[in-house]
Amino acid sequence: MAEKISPPYLRIAAELRRRIADGKLAPGDRVPSTRQIAREWNVALATATKVLTTLRQEGLVRAQPRVGTVVAGPAAAAPPSPSPSPSPSPSAPSSPQPRPSSPGRAADGELTQERIVRAAVAIADAEGLAALSMRGVAARLGVAAMSPYRHVTSKDDLVFLMADAVLAEMSYPRDAPSGWRGRLERGARALWAVHRAHPWLAQIAPLTRPLALPHLIAYSDWMLGALDGHGLDPATMFNLNALIYSYVQGTAVQLEREAQAQSATGLSEEQWMDSQAAAFDALVASGAYPAFTKVVGSFGESGYDLDLDAVFELGLTSMLDGLAALIDG
Repeated sequence: MAEKISPPYLRIAAELRRRIADGKLAPGDRVPSTRQIAREWNVALATATKVLTTLRQEGLVRAQPRVGTVVAGPAAAAPPSPSPSPSPSPSAPSSPQPRPSSPGRAADGELTQERIVRAAVAIADAEGLAALSMRGVAARLGVAAMSPYRHVTSKDDLVFLMADAVLAEMSYPRDAPSGWRGRLERGARALWAVHRAHPWLAQIAPLTRPLALPHLIAYSDWMLGALDGHGLDPATMFNLNALIYSYVQGTAVQLEREAQAQSATGLSEEQWMDSQAAAFDALVASGAYPAFTKVVGSFGESGYDLDLDAVFELGLTSMLDGLAALIDG
């Protein structure tokens, strides 16, 4: 009889588990991200996500904001069952568990929607939205897999709550600039800062399907308040609000795309540009693109480095200069 072959995610999880047990990955060390796993083992991102979810459920790894997934503690002496959703026994909370303790651990009765949202944001910040799952959030909090559903009905609802939570980081001070331009600048820069801190935010909804989130409405209220009283009709005011929002969101999308590109290719932005140098040199040498050749040649040996913050500021200034002609002209 042929030997039964384990699913790829279990085989990969077993290998990472061995690395932890052998000390090759010590507590606090980063473990491969979903993208690195996908590349190293040639599997889909969904499979890679399941690997990390399995290890989280076993308590071997945890998501650390701005760092990634790290080893949570020493591996258990014996490898756990390959069951995709292990959980501690609820009947003996004081007995030793195979999962190491963590600051986020809590009994089901202590669970709140706010804690679930905070845990989910931490996972998305560290690993991207693709790595987020309700089971993963439960594992991070140390509760039964189904416990979060008592407070959040679905993953989609959780993502909306996450979006509203991070949008709440924006503030609208009473001593704000009185002029329309200063108010729009403050609002746009605050929105950019939130997207900078949480790149996954730019992925959640297209402009054509706005979300009814209190803190997103608060942002729009601020921007529309800046535009109000300057002779603009309501449709133009809404269009300008949408234009600035989509500009911020569209620029912020590049943050997550760069992370995805690094994972897929294994190359940093600088390394990728180096790999393309010969192709760009050939295009310049062809003489078919004189304006491009002139501008690129003016950079000299230092070359050109794309700075998204500088691009954002240039675009914002250009839009507001154009808007000045509409309002002040």
